Amino acid sequence: MAKYFDVHPENPQSRSIAQIADAVRSDALIAYPTDSCYALGCRLGSRDGMERIRSIRHLDDRHHFTLMCRDFAQLGQFVRVDNDVFRAVKASTPGSYTFILPATREVPRKLLHPKKKTVGVRIPDHVVTQALLAELGEPLLSSTLLLPDEEEPLTQGWEIKDRLDHVVDAVVDSGECGTEPTTVVDFSGGEAEIVRRGAGDTDRFE
Repeated sequence: MAKYFDVHPENPQSRSIAQIADAVRSDALIAYPTDSCYALGCRLGSRDGMERIRSIRHLDDRHHFTLMCRDFAQLGQFVRVDNDVFRAVKASTPGSYTFILPATREVPRKLLHPKKKTVGVRIPDHVVTQALLAELGEPLLSSTLLLPDEEEPLTQGWEIKDRLDHVVDAVVDSGECGTEPTTVVDFSGGEAEIVRRGAGDTDRFE
């Protein structure tokens, strides 16, 4: 059964955040809220966690996983960002955007797109997620909690606990966080290509 954490959305309890971070370090797969919708997350180097996310979401090896980063400095450790892209990404973070960029050697090979050698990165504008990332000290390997054959992500912590109780290790509930996933912008070719229109405004990239 998944452990259930009821975390205050504005003043997250430090004890709960520490327990969640410890669980992630111990290879737990968690469901957690972000500024767009719920996500599945695990430790960056967790092969088991990555395969469990693939299994839950029925993903193939071309799926771009996302590194949920605390800030721009951390993001810069895992992707290569030239000056023009730097300005565009910096102006849009934190926020409901995922950026696809060439990965650095810090990213485990298993996470890379098999042909492009790219990875998704984002910096969330969500108090609880930021508290967890600060406690962890490294990015969370993440993917939107969108189940196969369903059009919208799950939004209620209790419902996630009910439906995924035996396939995730913990559920972090801090209230509703919306149903619209991030806007995905691919910068791997040098120019902005909007891959998915979502919660983030696309005007600045068109």
